[in-house]
Amino acid sequence: MDSDQLLSSFVKVLVSDAERSARFYEALGFKRTQADPPFIHLRWENQAEVYLVTQPPAMKLAGQRGVGVLLGFRVGAVDVDEVASRAQAHGASVEGPTRQPWHTREIIITDPDGYRLNFIEPA
Repeated sequence: MDSDQLLSSFVKVLVSDAERSARFYEALGFKRTQADPPFIHLRWENQAEVYLVTQPPAMKLAGQRGVGVLLGFRVGAVDVDEVASRAQAHGASVEGPTRQPWHTREIIITDPDGYRLNFIEPA
């Protein structure tokens, strides 16, 4: 990928099975832009980038992943209802939609490793 196309911010998440996670994220609407182990690079609507990083075999992570963190993504091409429907079709836990006092409508989806993804649209 040309460096001019890279967004300035991104998030890396350690995953137990990168291909399983990539299939899940792609089902939600993320696009795979590159796969070069141990990374799989995904993009959400040309607005956000996520790197799925295969957890090294010797590394053990205790407890729930990403406790206290929500990874936020604005929706545009699809709405939160469509993203929720896609997640539910893959057996994911979906909270919401919830109308927030800051004038957004939001859902929270839990990925296969327990990371919480917050999809947001104007309300």
